[in-house]
Amino acid sequence: MFNANKYKPFVRLDKADRRWPNRVIEQAPTWCSVDLRDGNQALIDPMTPSQKLEMFEMLVEVGFKEIEVGFPAASQTDFDFVRKLIEEDRIPDDVTIQVLTQAREELIARTYESLVGAKRAIVHVYNSTSTVQREQVFKMSRDEIKHIAVSGATWVKEHAERQPDTEWHFQYSPESFTGTEIDYAVEVCDAVVDVWQPTKEWKVTLNLPATVEVATPNVYADQIEWFCDNIKHRDALTISLHTHNDRGCGVAASELGVLAGADRVEGTLLGNGERTGNMDIVTMGMNLYSQGVDPKLDFSRMDKIIHVVEKCTALKVHPRHPYAGELVFAAFSGSHQDAINKCLAMYQEGEPWEVAYLPVDPRDLGRNYQEVIRINSQSGKGGVAYVLQQEHGIKMPRWLQVDFSPVVQREAESTEAEVSAEQIHDLFVATYLAPEAPMKLNGYQVTRADGVDSMEATLLDGSAEISIQGQGRGVLEAFVEGLSKHIAQPLVIIDYNEHTLGADEASEAMAYVQISVGQQRVCGAGKSRDMLGATLNALLNALARSSVEAARRAA
Repeated sequence: MFNANKYKPFVRLDKADRRWPNRVIEQAPTWCSVDLRDGNQALIDPMTPSQKLEMFEMLVEVGFKEIEVGFPAASQTDFDFVRKLIEEDRIPDDVTIQVLTQAREELIARTYESLVGAKRAIVHVYNSTSTVQREQVFKMSRDEIKHIAVSGATWVKEHAERQPDTEWHFQYSPESFTGTEIDYAVEVCDAVVDVWQPTKEWKVTLNLPATVEVATPNVYADQIEWFCDNIKHRDALTISLHTHNDRGCGVAASELGVLAGADRVEGTLLGNGERTGNMDIVTMGMNLYSQGVDPKLDFSRMDKIIHVVEKCTALKVHPRHPYAGELVFAAFSGSHQDAINKCLAMYQEGEPWEVAYLPVDPRDLGRNYQEVIRINSQSGKGGVAYVLQQEHGIKMPRWLQVDFSPVVQREAESTEAEVSAEQIHDLFVATYLAPEAPMKLNGYQVTRADGVDSMEATLLDGSAEISIQGQGRGVLEAFVEGLSKHIAQPLVIIDYNEHTLGADEASEAMAYVQISVGQQRVCGAGKSRDMLGATLNALLNALARSSVEAARRAA
């Protein structure tokens, strides 16, 4: 049954003069949300009136100036919703509602009935013009289908004249435009425009839907450019796009369609719609944003948008959904994490955004950097270091990152799951700050003579008290000498780093050491109210780790 021979490739336009490939989108198109109509009709359980109102208010908050609110002639629920918006004065002055109707007089009359009292509205009338619908569904000729369109346009105009208090705007869609012969699509639209008689000051909209996506986006762009070049009264028209995602290219088709001359784009937030969905306005808008073009829509509260969409549609947003998904800014790969960490460390606020693997700054969408790096068995030292620094202020030097990374990886492999920031911190504490059986510093005294420090310290080893003495050029060197004598092995500090955990004087200090004990290299960390105390604690913790490791090897 799986046989590609039953299909034939789409016949592309023979268009040698295409100009759109050399263009760049420099400003956002006019957006029209169809979440409440096209999106709503695609739901298993359509939105309730309260859900529709919540969605409408969120669309207004995001910044949509044109919102298709329903098909009032086909649904009492939609009719009542339109009345509610108008009668309760819920439509902001800068927002225009749009309603859909088929090109049938009784439906057009009912549509205008729903709009009584509206300050401004777009009446969107459509009929299908595609070859397959014309020949197999309606069994009509070209002239008969065109007559339906002209009749619909006439009734739309006549009913508007009966309600002069509303500012009317008209929109026509040759449904399944991409499956319609291009010259015939222009012929039908010209006939509709002749009825409406638009001007530069009062434009009408021609919406050109890829109702079913049947070809690659470049073919759609050729169709749009050819249409714009051949339609009459182009300067009095707004050319609008309405792409679907059957081939997975809805966003790409709209982007290329704008390059080809379109002025306006219809779609839904996050792409809900019939079959594989409508064009995703979040993705296209953020694509513009990532290129320095203001989309004229506010996606800075992305989590709220997701919450409302999921609540009203009962559809979950995929975790890898572009820009909006939970994991789209998350890096698990060690090399990715290391690159992100280094780029973020160099980034200065106000400079152009150039961070590896992050096309936009997650903060622009209301996310934070803590969500960027996630740790699992594929993660590396850079990611682990980033999480500890972001969550707990622990700035591990590189040699400690190398030492700690396998500890986290073993945890991830044993649990076969992501390791949370708290789990990573607990592992760090158990490994470096509170290893098994550490000696504790109970007290010390330091005296200096002739540039040499003499130190006497008291340590607690379980319940036993131990005294050590040492000398050196500095307190640390004196302490190391005393420890070396106590364990009867040479102890050498190989690496050492320190920092505070805050910006004020009361902040705790953090110290990290790598030491050599016999044939071992081990790391430790210490925390205290002062830097010296933190360093001495780090040495004792490293020494405890060396003892534990030696015992394990012996066993």
